[in-house]
Amino acid sequence: MKTAIIGSGNIGTDLFIKSRRSSDTIDVIAMGGIDPESDGLARAERMGVATTSDGIDGLVAMPEFSDVELVFDATSAGAHVRHNEVLQAHGKRVLDLTPAAVGPYVVPVVNMDAHLDAPNVNMVTCGGQATVPMVAAINSVAPVEYGEIVSSVSSRSAGPGTRANIDEFTETTAKAIEVVGGAGLGKAIIVLNPAEPPLIMRNTVFCLTQTGEPEAFRHAVAAMVDRVQEYVPGYRLKQQVQVDQIADSDPIRIPQLDRKFTGWKISVFLEVEGAGHYLPPYAGNLDIMTSAALKTAEQIAARVSA
Repeated sequence: MKTAIIGSGNIGTDLFIKSRRSSDTIDVIAMGGIDPESDGLARAERMGVATTSDGIDGLVAMPEFSDVELVFDATSAGAHVRHNEVLQAHGKRVLDLTPAAVGPYVVPVVNMDAHLDAPNVNMVTCGGQATVPMVAAINSVAPVEYGEIVSSVSSRSAGPGTRANIDEFTETTAKAIEVVGGAGLGKAIIVLNPAEPPLIMRNTVFCLTQTGEPEAFRHAVAAMVDRVQEYVPGYRLKQQVQVDQIADSDPIRIPQLDRKFTGWKISVFLEVEGAGHYLPPYAGNLDIMTSAALKTAEQIAARVSA
């Protein structure tokens, strides 16, 4: 499938390099950005890919654009709204790596096949790609009434697009915890960690259920980790899954649910180490997004060619 990337920053460049290293079905033939001095455009040009620094308008005007079947948008949530309008008008499929959430959410190991025919699919956020599979795994054992996640990423790996989209990150991730993960109510928090040397991506997932068995929760989480590792090798549990019973005498107060909660509290602690294809391994937040996007695009290509 011939594709293009709009956005030549960290995510767009890592996605481009990954596609060249590991994909036999995705061929990036054009890249657009707005910074003529960006490293992403320079790398793409050196590798024989057509480039433009005139953004979406420049991409549409390129001769190669007529052959493009799918466009990856690696810009920002605000920019994606216009990009999608332009691309849809030209009949192009869109794979959105911003938290704009114009199209349906896709987390490959949870709902890969549900939206492959959609004209626009959304890859949620890095935090969503890391944590929604865990919520879904726990929900497969017992209904999750409340799911809360905290994602901590190195501030060095957070480019201008990420920093501009903090509000969209929390809103989109929380919604995906509900819509894809299956939680009755979701909450998301992101932390930009300024530590030096930079720390790799860390994620904490808390889920509350009324019923369930501790070993069943642990088994479901471990199985889901194995599935994510198939396309993100650096994805792993930081420690054993904690399952605590909440006694009637000491319930948890959840303001959003407006009641006291008893049952089970499941805590999952994850880290994501990047593959180092473009940025250093601490940037696992970028690695999981681009890996998930590439896997989804490959499935879309398979569907189109079938």
